[in-house]
Amino acid sequence: MKKALLFALFVVIAYGISFAQPRAKVKIEAVSPHKLTTLGLTTSTNSVSSGLNVVAKQTYVYLSPLNIADTNPVTAAVYEVKKGATTITTTTFNNTWAYFKADQTGEYTVKLTVTTATGTDDTTISIYSANYLGVGKVEGVDAEGASCMGCHSSGSKDFTSIFDKWKVSGHGEAFKVPAETNSHFSSSCFKCHTTGTDHDAAASNNGFDDISTSWVYSGANSQVWDSLVTYYPELVNHAAVGCESCHGPGSQHSSGGDVNKIAVSLADGACAQCHDDPWRYNKVAQHENSLHAEALWSSSFKRTTTDNSLGSNCSRCHDGQGYVTFMKGEVFNAANLTEADHMPITCATCHDPHGNGETASLRNSPAISDTLGNGFAYTVGGTGQVCMNCHKARRDNVTYMSTSVTSTWGPHHSTQTDVLMGQNAASFNGSEFMSGSHQFAIENACVDCHMYATADTGTVDRDKYGGHTFKIVNPESGNANMKACASCHGTKANLEAFEASADYDRDGTIEGIQDEIDGLITILRTQLPPTGVDSVSYSLVQSSGDLNIKKAYWNYQLIAYDGSRGMHNTKFAVDVLNKSIAAIGGVVPVELVSFSADVEKGMVTLKWETATETNNKGFEIEKKYDKTWKSISFVEGKGTATSANTYSYSFKLEGTASFRLKQIDMDGSYEYSKEIEVTGTVTPKEYSLSQNYPNPFNPSTTIKFALPYDSNVKVVVYNVTGEVVKVLVNSVQTAGTHETRFSTNELGVGLSSGIYFYSLEATSVDGKSNFRQTKKMVLMK
Repeated sequence: MKKALLFALFVVIAYGISFAQPRAKVKIEAVSPHKLTTLGLTTSTNSVSSGLNVVAKQTYVYLSPLNIADTNPVTAAVYEVKKGATTITTTTFNNTWAYFKADQTGEYTVKLTVTTATGTDDTTISIYSANYLGVGKVEGVDAEGASCMGCHSSGSKDFTSIFDKWKVSGHGEAFKVPAETNSHFSSSCFKCHTTGTDHDAAASNNGFDDISTSWVYSGANSQVWDSLVTYYPELVNHAAVGCESCHGPGSQHSSGGDVNKIAVSLADGACAQCHDDPWRYNKVAQHENSLHAEALWSSSFKRTTTDNSLGSNCSRCHDGQGYVTFMKGEVFNAANLTEADHMPITCATCHDPHGNGETASLRNSPAISDTLGNGFAYTVGGTGQVCMNCHKARRDNVTYMSTSVTSTWGPHHSTQTDVLMGQNAASFNGSEFMSGSHQFAIENACVDCHMYATADTGTVDRDKYGGHTFKIVNPESGNANMKACASCHGTKANLEAFEASADYDRDGTIEGIQDEIDGLITILRTQLPPTGVDSVSYSLVQSSGDLNIKKAYWNYQLIAYDGSRGMHNTKFAVDVLNKSIAAIGGVVPVELVSFSADVEKGMVTLKWETATETNNKGFEIEKKYDKTWKSISFVEGKGTATSANTYSYSFKLEGTASFRLKQIDMDGSYEYSKEIEVTGTVTPKEYSLSQNYPNPFNPSTTIKFALPYDSNVKVVVYNVTGEVVKVLVNSVQTAGTHETRFSTNELGVGLSSGIYFYSLEATSVDGKSNFRQTKKMVLMK
């Protein structure tokens, strides 16, 4: 009997969590124009909703039930809505949802009772219905009675500085600018460009449409705004996306200043009222297909911290409010944070709705945000620095090596900035790692590639990649948005079209960069303890006591957690992985990281780079004749080397041919590079200006250009302010391909590191054709 009782007690203890009582929570659902239709509701009888607990009178409130105690779903939900002692009728839909119309101003109480597999629970919330007041002080026009700035332009709650930014922002000028300049702007636009216009069911709540009865909009013209200010001042404080568009109407709040009767939220609902109406207004729809929209929660986010350092403050990146607080230079105390209160990365997390003068009103980053875990401070990235604030390793590889390896040991996930910058990899015997030039070539880093706009065509790819999805590939269709790559790499159908320079993973086939990097990651993972198994045991890494194994484990995570599979910085990824494999006893052959060709005046120059070499006898240059490869020359290798080496071979070529490298070891074994096609002596069909090489450069670089006709040519280098640094060419040049060299050593004054521009101006000698093009290059000292 004792054994039976003990067993029963064990079962209750072990599985008791499954029988926990539910914990009810009412969620006020944001319902955008798009969501109205997907829920099967109509705009003629229903209205959009911001999802706030402060709503406009005679608009609809949408409710759904949550169980925040555990993962058991809500199987039944009962709502009791009251206005004072009066019970308000609710309409159920979407299984457990409900909605009601807030006909009168004042407080509505909602009692929710939920049922799950483990029991029932109830809770109560308050919702406030109010009328609009208007911003106040717009163009110096005071609203009649109370208004937002009528109360908040002095005292402890002085919002004047916010108001000054807002009035010149896109939201502040949402009516003024299009009404004066946009011929397509019509009264149907008012519901998103003014405060309180019905959207969509008819309502009387002192919105723009309710107080504009004597004013008639006759179409966009330069006098609309001035006329409004002069003759209809009562409309001016509603003629914008004002405070109440995002915080809820303020008449209840203004009576006594109760902060519970005005709403402050970072949730997307307020934005979605207007920015979620595909096909045209699809930013919210795109964002919902991004990982940012998913509220990733961990109990480790609940912590008290006194600083915003990468290593101690999880909420600065994992909670929307935490990120905003970090952007303001303040510290977010997450000690009492719960999963129910956790905020995903929303529109207002990255963009300041009040405006701030920055591109797209992106939030200003504090000084410490441009520093990696290893102390490296970056200056590039443009608007992409908003992304880079979080997408980087939390730790310094050097100091971290003294810590014990646990299940969470390593650089932390999302190491994209470290990899892009070629930083924070653990070095073996002081060796440095090669790095590519993406960090300099892509002005706005993450933004330029991951947010490149795609046409909203209504196909299966609509809103699934590009823009605010931050995705280059639609994971559902496999289609890729490659437009951002075209300016440097030409037309590519997908990421697989980026062929690796060599067979990095030694499987006998030269594949795409991503597949080759995947193979290298697998080799390193298999080389780590337990060796020979395609998995890593962190406990065996710790018990090995081998610092090189520890470093290799860090490097494995650094490259794997980047997620781009080598695309962000191929040279760095290949070099880090290969050096890590070699350091823990793996065999690494010659590490070929690039292979390309230049053509000038019929001379072809093949160029290739190695990061490391092991017993490298050298390289045979092979040319393809029909379907047969033949050796045309041999270039000696460096034997065994741990530093980068550059090779080249030049020759004349008529027409087009394919070439490859055959790298030969001392023992006679060999590997092939990728195949490249080169065109030699051919008169160019059009003018062109090539990207300088190398880029970045120090102290010199080569600039190439092509002329289809004999032309008067001028090649000039400028600094970022447009001042001439040096005229490189200013003479008649014959038709063909040409090159000129720019060296900072030849200047009378030194140049600082940074971005410079070079331009080609060419006019054919007969005056019938002309050409001008400018490109960017980077000097890095």
